[in-house]
Amino acid sequence: MKIEIVSIAKKEKSIYDPLYKDLTKMISRFAKVTDNEIFPKDVAKSHTISPEASQRAYTKALNPYIGKDFIVSMHPDGKLIDSFEFSKLLDGKMSIKFFIGGAYGFENDFLKQSDAVISLSKLTMSHKIAKAVLLEQIYRGFSILSNHPYHK
Repeated sequence: MKIEIVSIAKKEKSIYDPLYKDLTKMISRFAKVTDNEIFPKDVAKSHTISPEASQRAYTKALNPYIGKDFIVSMHPDGKLIDSFEFSKLLDGKMSIKFFIGGAYGFENDFLKQSDAVISLSKLTMSHKIAKAVLLEQIYRGFSILSNHPYHK
């Protein structure tokens, strides 16, 4: 299985990098994970204009990453699911792309292209924390599917 995480984020070193690396290694038993952080100039400029302009810029930046994969967008107003429901998102898929939006979230036109729109929590979190939570849930989901005791 192939998993790709695409997020609106500046590529920079982070204190979370070792955690991402560890979780990605754990997941590698089940799937290959790639991580794309994108932050084109249009996105930076749009942040000085308005939230709506920012959302449009996110859609423009992310649309090239939409393909025939199963698309899951992380959105605060998305469906709150538990780890067992999350594992069902992974089950039987060949390729999944997870999208993490920028500071202003996604516009509805982008969300309509998604196969699933989920929320990781009712709490607001930075994209760096969201990515850590997402990676952990991906590993937990595969553990559930393979009856590995990690999820208990």
